[in-house]
Amino acid sequence: MTPLSVLDLAPIPEGADATQALANTLDLARHAELLGYRRYWLAEHHNMDGLACSATAVLVGHIAGGTTTIRVGSGGVMLPNHAPLVVAEQFGTLATLYPGRIDLGLGRAPGTDGPTMRALRRSLARDDGLHEEDRFPHDVVELMGYLAAPRPGASPAVRAIPGQGTEVPVWLLGSSLYSAQLAAHLGLPFAFASHFAPDLLLQAIEIYRGTYRANARWPRPHAMVAVNVVAAPTDEEAAFLFTSLQQRFLGMRRGQRGPLPRPVPPAELATMWSEAERVGVERMLAVSAVGGPETVAAQLQQLLDATAADELIVAGAIHDHAARKRSYAIAMACLTARATPTVAQAGAFTICTPSST
Repeated sequence: MTPLSVLDLAPIPEGADATQALANTLDLARHAELLGYRRYWLAEHHNMDGLACSATAVLVGHIAGGTTTIRVGSGGVMLPNHAPLVVAEQFGTLATLYPGRIDLGLGRAPGTDGPTMRALRRSLARDDGLHEEDRFPHDVVELMGYLAAPRPGASPAVRAIPGQGTEVPVWLLGSSLYSAQLAAHLGLPFAFASHFAPDLLLQAIEIYRGTYRANARWPRPHAMVAVNVVAAPTDEEAAFLFTSLQQRFLGMRRGQRGPLPRPVPPAELATMWSEAERVGVERMLAVSAVGGPETVAAQLQQLLDATAADELIVAGAIHDHAARKRSYAIAMACLTARATPTVAQAGAFTICTPSST
């Protein structure tokens, strides 16, 4: 069976607060562990009213401490916001506390806006002699060096303690061909953010696999694909629950932030957006499996058929926590059962391909 993992942004539902959101995150992680999910990843975002995942390393430690077997990691840490040494020390400490259970996924987007990035004390202008486009791969290699085993006879001036020798698995995350190319060049596992930026999914995976440079640790490419899943007992209930995520993406298009909205009847949602906004939101959410068990099983299988993904990572922003837990249970059951899709069900899911513009 294709492994399933969880991507959690610690959403703050409308009517709740960060305390409740973080309690939900730990509860969902324990639930995912019991269901058999492989990883539980948390994404770094800053200055966003509806998300409680800004202190990613702290949250990874909290979840690892509250579970026993599931791998826990970042999906991801936005490396432009941090010095590589600091990230190495944080995740080296986590790997020392929870050996064999920590992943370090890295992204090159800031995950926030300009003023917040400046408040993070990471200037866009650094005097390291590198052009901006060269800095991310340089920082990745530097970070990996801090986590590597010491070389005989080498006496580096700067070490990550804890960190050195922990060999924390490093993943590259992205939604572009650049990230796929870099992951292939460095011989690292790659996770594509198709849950919000699906356009280049198929092309990125093809480039990643076609140009992958094998190494002792990762002899074969490993491609993880992110997918939104909103599963419920019926297609109708799932469509209702999905409107929370649709409203959130509508807000993103309008430059509006806030808690995860309560769901509304789909007919009401249709009155909330323009045709252009509807098309834009649907394009961003093209890699989503929404429906009852048979529909979701068919949609997930179609995604696997299209991508041959080595692993799926499931994002599931649902306003009601109990419904969210149920959705993850249905998703696991769907993939485990390998339900046979009907033609009508399979047609409900479409992989978005690059536009010609």
